[in-house]
Amino acid sequence: MAAWWIRPGVRLLAAMVLPFAVPAIITLLIWALPGDPAEIICPPETCGGTAELAARWNLDAGPWKFFSGWVNEALTGEFGRSWRVEQGLPVRDLLDESVPTTLKLVLFAMVPLLLGSAGAATGVIPARADGVFAGVGLVPAVVFALLCSALVELNYGSSSFSDEANLLRLVLGATVLGLSDGAFSSAVSGVRSLFSSERNQRYVQIAVLRGEGPLSNMLPNVAPALAGQVRARFLHLLSGTVVVEVVLRINGVGDLLWAGTLLQDFGVVLAAATTFACISAALLVLQACIELAVALHVRRSPSVDATASVPAAA
Repeated sequence: MAAWWIRPGVRLLAAMVLPFAVPAIITLLIWALPGDPAEIICPPETCGGTAELAARWNLDAGPWKFFSGWVNEALTGEFGRSWRVEQGLPVRDLLDESVPTTLKLVLFAMVPLLLGSAGAATGVIPARADGVFAGVGLVPAVVFALLCSALVELNYGSSSFSDEANLLRLVLGATVLGLSDGAFSSAVSGVRSLFSSERNQRYVQIAVLRGEGPLSNMLPNVAPALAGQVRARFLHLLSGTVVVEVVLRINGVGDLLWAGTLLQDFGVVLAAATTFACISAALLVLQACIELAVALHVRRSPSVDATASVPAAA
């Protein structure tokens, strides 16, 4: 039997590696593009100072110098300046504006998913409703987002970027994330399947005979798997922010990543992608901590003969 600490240990190790692995992969992809990276950003035939730009951004000495230099600056909270998205503006300023928006968008979208999961776990949401949820989830996020974008434009017209309109964009974007692409239906069916399987375990049946609530007995055992499902749902929503933010024109990290990719602003792409990687790493750490807490709780719990206190049948 594998040691209880191996799985959370692997997650913690992955969480430490991920924020460095993502920019490393992007750096390799930049150098895999045809042509010199500096010439891609500043073609000699259309702009001057290509050599100076290459020296300034560490693009003149290969991928390792560029990657190590970028990581050293990133560890101090500096991500350089935008090359094309907002030319000359510090990328950190772009992130300071974008990250809170994306987090609000995803957290708002998580609310119906968590409520649906709680309803599935407690049986409040019946299994026969799964077909309806699955049907709603068949609508692609891009289609749903286009409809919501049209709704904002029709209602606000020339003032479609006012504070009120931007709030509506955020609410509609969260609704799109939470309902489309099977997000809500997967959350409900996944939690229901997890708890239904656990209810068939012998210790739950014994707890019911004792007069105890099945949910309180199941929660410690399903907590690690439940944490994994919540992390998966959060990452599913996070990946969907790129489509939703671009279509609804919400100034979040997904929109920033898309703009940086289109304009070949490698500094912005690295910062935005690494932000996503850091959020994913934080979720891995949270899941590992839950798994460790449950494992330690089980190891400290006294061994009890579950059948000893079961009342004899009349």
